[in-house]
Amino acid sequence: MILFPAIDIKDNKCVRLIQGKFDRVNVYSGDPVEMAKKWESMGAEYLHVVDLDGAKYEGFQNRKSIEKIVKSINIPMQTGGGIRSEERINNLIDIGVARVIVGTMAVENPELLKELTKIYKEKLAVSIDALNGKVASRGWQEVGSVDSLEMCKFLESIGIETVVYTDISKDGMLSGPNFKIYEKLSKEVSIDIIASGGVTTLDDIGKLKEMNLYGAIIGKALYENKLDFTDALSV
Repeated sequence: MILFPAIDIKDNKCVRLIQGKFDRVNVYSGDPVEMAKKWESMGAEYLHVVDLDGAKYEGFQNRKSIEKIVKSINIPMQTGGGIRSEERINNLIDIGVARVIVGTMAVENPELLKELTKIYKEKLAVSIDALNGKVASRGWQEVGSVDSLEMCKFLESIGIETVVYTDISKDGMLSGPNFKIYEKLSKEVSIDIIASGGVTTLDDIGKLKEMNLYGAIIGKALYENKLDFTDALSV
């Protein structure tokens, strides 16, 4: 199982939101590039970077930071946040991002996603952000009626290989992941699942590993020093 340290970027700073709320933000570093180098030096084999401003406003305010991170590390990086067009996907792959994560597109434009999956294959992943089992979109601002498990099955059917699944209610709460949904996903779909939201303890990581998940994203627990990344890797 790959452990992905999360770098969430807002206004070109490294931050964490609580449950995706933009008015509940903690700034951890003014330099996301230094943060990326830190995780790489501690043994990270893959980074998870989110452009929070992109997710909410659809702009590309943090492009400079994303480009700098890619150029300053030797490990692959996946990036998401407000990527709703082929142009943006192309742009990120061109600057060296290994895997681009789309979210809203899967809900609002599945036909486009289907076409892009044929072109970008393993370089394209989908983020499923769910609240009470229903898929949210537009930077978690809108929760619809689409069932998250059914969405995963659809994504598998069109050739998506990797899904980042976040339980919004757990995100930034340091209360542990939603093990029930990850167990279900590991049994019912065969795509690579990356667990996100609430991963806080070594025990959490051990349980997710037992479910044969492809990866787990760790965010706030690292920044609040609740979890040591070296210890996490040893699990």
